[in-house]
Amino acid sequence: MTINRRSILVAAAMMASGTTKAAKTDAFGFSFPSIEDGILDFAAFQGRVLLVTNTASFCGYTYQYEALEKLHATLAGRGLTVVGIPSQDFNQEKDNAADVKAFCEATFGVQFPMTGLLHVRGARADPFYLWVRAQKGWEPSWNFNKVLIGRDGRILGTYGSEDEPGGPRLRGAIERALALGS
Repeated sequence: MTINRRSILVAAAMMASGTTKAAKTDAFGFSFPSIEDGILDFAAFQGRVLLVTNTASFCGYTYQYEALEKLHATLAGRGLTVVGIPSQDFNQEKDNAADVKAFCEATFGVQFPMTGLLHVRGARADPFYLWVRAQKGWEPSWNFNKVLIGRDGRILGTYGSEDEPGGPRLRGAIERALALGS
């Protein structure tokens, strides 16, 4: 059995961050602090397609909130849920979850679920992002990077900021994911 260096580093980072639960096998095993207090549990979305996006209020890509909300609103009935994960990892987010929530609702009418402020990269990354890194060797390189999760909880793809929510590459991947198991 071969264990690669990346798996060892991710396991060490998860242990250092206090994540001592058994390794997650799919995205539906993760939960997060909600932007509205309480817990946002991915188990509630089992069987749905998830588009998980790390967000920021002061980024050149912040306009993508509008297209993310449109995707969420128009494709929710077919099984898509957009999830926003505000992060200050790139120094472009408000200081607290309440301000982020107020900004997103007032400016873009955001109704899709959002977490509290989380780290999305590096050793302090949220366990979900450590899992993505272990599975795909990928972590967000900037704000509005996206992870597409299939109905089975597996990662279908990762996308950068330049992959627009309504653009052909990402929209095509979402449509294919929605068609599976519907």
